[in-house]
Amino acid sequence: MSEFKLDGDAYLDSEEPESSSINGDVKSHDRVNIIDRILSGIHRQGNAVPATNTKLRAIWDRFFRGNQAALADSVSFLVGGEAKREHGLGKKSGPLLSGTAYCISSCSMILLNKVVLSSYNFNAGISLMFYQNLISSLVVLVLGFCGAVRLEKLSWKLMRTWLPVNVIFVGMLISGMYSLKYINIAMVTILKNVTNILTAIGELYIFRKRQNRNVWTAMFLMIISAFTGGFTDLSFDAVGYLWQIMNCVLTASYSLTLRLVMDKAKQFTRSGSLNEVSMVLLNNLLSLPFAIFLIILFDEWDYVMNVDVVKLPMFWIVVTTSGLLGLAISFTSMWFLRQTCPTTYSLVGSLNKIPISIAGLVLFKVPLNVPSLFSILFGLFAGIVFARAKMS
Repeated sequence: MSEFKLDGDAYLDSEEPESSSINGDVKSHDRVNIIDRILSGIHRQGNAVPATNTKLRAIWDRFFRGNQAALADSVSFLVGGEAKREHGLGKKSGPLLSGTAYCISSCSMILLNKVVLSSYNFNAGISLMFYQNLISSLVVLVLGFCGAVRLEKLSWKLMRTWLPVNVIFVGMLISGMYSLKYINIAMVTILKNVTNILTAIGELYIFRKRQNRNVWTAMFLMIISAFTGGFTDLSFDAVGYLWQIMNCVLTASYSLTLRLVMDKAKQFTRSGSLNEVSMVLLNNLLSLPFAIFLIILFDEWDYVMNVDVVKLPMFWIVVTTSGLLGLAISFTSMWFLRQTCPTTYSLVGSLNKIPISIAGLVLFKVPLNVPSLFSILFGLFAGIVFARAKMS
């Protein structure tokens, strides 16, 4: 027994420095080899040393279980820490990514709609909306059929619940089309500041969400910029401004109503949730019957069938692209609204007026003088002040 013990101790002494050479830690597989050789020696000596056998097995059990527990704790710590870190990054980057996507798609959409309505002089805004929403609906349905996206079954209860949102959605799109036809892009984006004010008031009464004094000060600056912009606009058009005021009211109503209906609509789905793609399909698909009714009511169908611009291939390329961008706006706006709140949604929508105002002034050669340019810059400044006030 003493000979075995000496051999075992000598083996442990000779192996420890080598296995501990990396950061002073013994590798687990080396330890397993050591114990295996010790137990093999015990087995060769038979049952003459039962006490030693029992001791060594007890040592092995404690050794193995201790290493196993330590390894499990290490893996749990690493995986848990990584999961928390990824969750934190996702939570921080979600609003940024969704907001950026929303701004890019909405800026591009406004520019293309301005090209269609003004450069091509296309006087059928409802028909344009119908075509854009039809393209969006078809793309979503194809993606759902191919299994690329998950779509909820559109039950009658779900559609009936979504109907108020859709009515406002249609009105928002049509009023935006006609205001863009009569007013230059820079002034449209400045007047959209009024949407922020209406949304904040709606949040106060519906969601009991109060704004601080800096936010209300910024909103007051927005009101001043809207009035000064109208007074100094060299291409002022009363019809266009009326459409834009209507658009501000409907846009604020849309963001507030959408937030209320999204939670209620989940009750009428099989999964108990309603993803962005299903909401996009609801908005665009349900808008088609309304659009057809309005096209017949205002006799736009006869105009579309006889106007020369529909014979141009480039016109259809631009209109189809705008339809795809309409899908992108529908998806990114709902994605962004889920990540933030209605006021922030409206805020970012107004902040993207900075690049689009510059692009609109340059691309469409808007007539300017010093007062009108100052009004536009003042409106952009008011938007920045509002953003900083919301972030404070």
